[in-house]
Amino acid sequence: MTHTPTRAVARQAFLDHLDHLTSGRADEWAALFTEDGVLEFPYAPPGYPTRLQGRDELRAHMANFPKAFRIEMKDVRIHETVDPTLVIAELRCEGVALETGRPYDQTYISVVETRDGRISRYVDYWNPLVAMEALGSADDMVTAFSRD
Repeated sequence: MTHTPTRAVARQAFLDHLDHLTSGRADEWAALFTEDGVLEFPYAPPGYPTRLQGRDELRAHMANFPKAFRIEMKDVRIHETVDPTLVIAELRCEGVALETGRPYDQTYISVVETRDGRISRYVDYWNPLVAMEALGSADDMVTAFSRD
């Protein structure tokens, strides 16, 4: 069933994404996406995925996030767009890499397209150097998100 898109619905999908991600609820997080939903990482280092598609692939990848980091989102700024199904946000997190105890203080810009109240495409602009430093190296970052 298709409904009229509203900014509130798109924003809520984005805010739910933040809540589920920070609380480690990978199944609920993946359910926020359309069946064919896409997550893109334009600045991914070699060996790290640049694009994930489909709920199963998304869930498998992000299930490892709460095993790698404990974070709290801060300073979430959602920008107005002409398209009510589009969310563009600036935000940051304060956190720690669980294996190393090093800080993970990251800045993000998120471009989130929604369809029927679900995320259809999420482009995650973040600095992989921050994650590499927190986890130890690029190889450690790739390994942290590829283990079961």
